[in-house]
Parts: sequence; structure tokens; C-alpha cells
Amino acid sequence: MASVRPAGLVLGLGIGGFIDGIVLHQLLGWHHMLSGWYPDDLRLNMIGDGAFHALCLVLVIAGVAMLSRAAPHRLGELFGWMITGWGLFNVVEGLVDHQILGVHHVRPGPHQLGYDIGFLVFGAALIVAGVLIARASARRA
Repeated sequence: MASVRPAGLVLGLGIGGFIDGIVLHQLLGWHHMLSGWYPDDLRLNMIGDGAFHALCLVLVIAGVAMLSRAAPHRLGELFGWMITGWGLFNVVEGLVDHQILGVHHVRPGPHQLGYDIGFLVFGAALIVAGVLIARASARRA
């Protein structure tokens, strides 16, 4: 049986992407997937958001499939690795999309860099918290 870690990380990546897309793209309307490159093309941005959500769905389905092959584990361990995966999503997406490619920023405009840095710090905090939760739960097994 496989470790629960890969399944949790992949699930966390997908769920973290969904949280980002639902909260920042749809509920708050701060940005869309391609708003840094195509700020005035709502149709193209909606297609970008849809493709992004489709990728998130693929990650969640893959994570569930991986979880079905995982060895017995504590729920806390899975939860910890999922939080870690969410944090990895934030850090990678924040560095690649926000800083390197400029595809979009968390909240464009005044204080844009502050929002982007906050997103990265939150991601790093999720990674630390997730690893600590997963390891503590695994030790109790």
C-alpha cells in the first residue's frame, strides 16, 4: 500500500486551486486567470478561469484515486498533507503566475505587491502547519 502523503498533496493542490478560484476570482472578483495579460477581455479571462478549474478538478480526481490505493492512515495525517498541498499551490502559483509571468496578481492596483507577498506568506504558513499536523498525527498511529 502507498503512503497517504502523495494523495494528500495532490488533493490539497486541487482544493487549494478551487479555493483560490472560487474566493478570489468569483466571490471577490479581484482577478481572473489571465487578467494580467488580458485585462479588458472578460470572455478570454472566463475561459482561462474555466480551464484552471478543470485542472483543479483533474487534480482532485487524481488525488481521490491515489487515496484509494493508500495504506490505512489517520484522518489528521491526510488533512495535514492536504493543507501542505494547498500551501504548495499558493507558493508555486504565487511565484510563477504573480511574480515571474505576471499572468495576474492577487489584487491588482494599490498595494498589489503587499497582497502578492501576503499570499506567499499564507502559503508558507500552510506548508509548515500542514507538515506539523501530518507528522504529529502519523506519530500517534
